[in-house]
Amino acid sequence: MSVSKRSLKLVTWVGVLLLGFVALACNGGGGSGSGSVSLQGAGATFPNPLYQKWLSEYGQRHPNIKIDYQSIGSGGGIKQLKDQTVDFGASDAPMKDEDMKSAPGEIVHIPTVLGAVVITYNLTGINQPLHFSPAVVADIFLGKITKWNDPKIVADNSGVPLPSNDITVVHRSDGSGTSAVFTDYLSKVSRE
Repeated sequence: MSVSKRSLKLVTWVGVLLLGFVALACNGGGGSGSGSVSLQGAGATFPNPLYQKWLSEYGQRHPNIKIDYQSIGSGGGIKQLKDQTVDFGASDAPMKDEDMKSAPGEIVHIPTVLGAVVITYNLTGINQPLHFSPAVVADIFLGKITKWNDPKIVADNSGVPLPSNDITVVHRSDGSGTSAVFTDYLSKVSRE
């Protein structure tokens, strides 16, 4: 398997990050007298598949180091980090200033994964991609556009026969970093 320079840099950063966690655990009492180290993390679901791959590969090379990560959502990761029930947490969005101030110790944010947040739709009978201007997306989530054949959606999708069906907006109800990223976008494209 060949590895590009970009991949090698990513792997190097992951190694540096994991070694940092190991050093933290050894200095903070996370290790046992037998030379083994155990770290527990929790948080964002988005990066979990990649984290699991990284941790599996790292664990195969360093069997005395056990790192477990539970994908429970960004809000859960922040809570567990603040409650000190985990050694590290993950969040799609940086912690808020008030969370940082109320934490029992210093927290350092380290970017590990970059991804995109996109909206999806399920509209029977439409076999081509639909387009939505930022203003239309904001109006859908503000509840101003409630039908698929709204003139604003039609204007973004000339020639597409859109039905008069209701739009049902679905969103997460837990403390989601993905929701934080998306609402940050919405606040940038709509003052309302």
